[in-house]
Amino acid sequence: MNSVCDRPGGLLPLTEARRRLLEGLHPIQRVLKIPAADALGRILADSLLAPIPFPPFANSAMDGYAVRAVDALPGAQLRRVGSIMAGAAPISELGPGECIRIFTGAPIPHGADAVVVQELVTCDGDLIRLDLSEPLRSGANIRRQGEELEMGEVLLPSGTRIGPFELGLLAFAGLIEIPVRDQLCVGVLATGDELIPPGERLAPGQIHESNRPVLLGLIQEMGHKAVDLGTVPDDFDGLRRALLGAHAGLDALITTGGASEGDADFVARALGDLGEVAFWKVAVKPGKPFVFGHLGAVPLFGLPGNPVSAAIIFLKLVKPALEFLSGQGAQCPVTWHLPLKASIRRQPGREEFMRGSLVNDEGGLGVMPLAHQGSHRLTSLSRGDCLIVLPSEVRSLEVGDCVNVELFRPVSWPLEVS
Repeated sequence: MNSVCDRPGGLLPLTEARRRLLEGLHPIQRVLKIPAADALGRILADSLLAPIPFPPFANSAMDGYAVRAVDALPGAQLRRVGSIMAGAAPISELGPGECIRIFTGAPIPHGADAVVVQELVTCDGDLIRLDLSEPLRSGANIRRQGEELEMGEVLLPSGTRIGPFELGLLAFAGLIEIPVRDQLCVGVLATGDELIPPGERLAPGQIHESNRPVLLGLIQEMGHKAVDLGTVPDDFDGLRRALLGAHAGLDALITTGGASEGDADFVARALGDLGEVAFWKVAVKPGKPFVFGHLGAVPLFGLPGNPVSAAIIFLKLVKPALEFLSGQGAQCPVTWHLPLKASIRRQPGREEFMRGSLVNDEGGLGVMPLAHQGSHRLTSLSRGDCLIVLPSEVRSLEVGDCVNVELFRPVSWPLEVS
């Protein structure tokens, strides 16, 4: 891997930057066993095989009557010889002309191979008449043993992120402990003379530091441990000391600010002095200033200082990198192809990620670009819900033109109750 970006102008296309970045990473190998009930959000370290069939026994899919299919003819009369509830053991074998009252989830009695739903039965004491329009097929309304998963099939593959539905699978399989990758420990350090903590009074030229809360929240939302490393002034020696003191014990280090090439931007220089700069600057808007390299074995991601730029670069480069490091594998965002609700004019040259909002109106689902796209406008992330992906060569788009859209937050609309 080259020590500096070798392309004309020093800008790497986003796809190339992502490829080089992932090539320079290695998933963590720390594995621990934890209670399955505590595994929400964790990454499965090994594939799990089903220890039992899903379902573990043939059972009824409906409330009704267990029958032999050969007896289940339109108008046939059968004699009821018992009933079986969910949770009961199978009873003795069903004979010719017999049926058994059965409830959803109850095991199929021996000899039965179909279930007539209760709505198609007329009862007269222990005699029932089948109000069928055609003969019942074998297997009707029965969930056969192992129809979902046979014992020994893959229940969950390695790298699965455990969500609520996966918790249900683990519980159904009877698993109480599973192997997971250890959580990543990711540090966040902000740089800038102008930055002071929220709650302190602003002096002329100062601003409250907001990038760390955003980045720490994004890291925690991914299920990792976020370490707040505070702020450091725009000073080369101070930044160098902070980097040396901060990276120990981390799986990744993120800085924000000082990633450009101004007189007070020292991240690339400090990283090159202490470790390795793999590449610097990416051909995207917002977020061109981006530094990637290593402090020893710890990858460092140097993000821009503008809030939107830092967030976009996190989503497009750092998030897939952390997914890869965690053992999950870098994930591609779900992309929708939607019509624009307003025209776009822009300067071509870099791939751009405009903030937008999904709109569902009388014209159908579409996307509305936000009016203000400045990289300093944190409100564009709070008020928007998606990124409009514009290829580098695009200069203008009209209302109705379709664009690729990536969500960065859940979207919903008020429920209309009539």
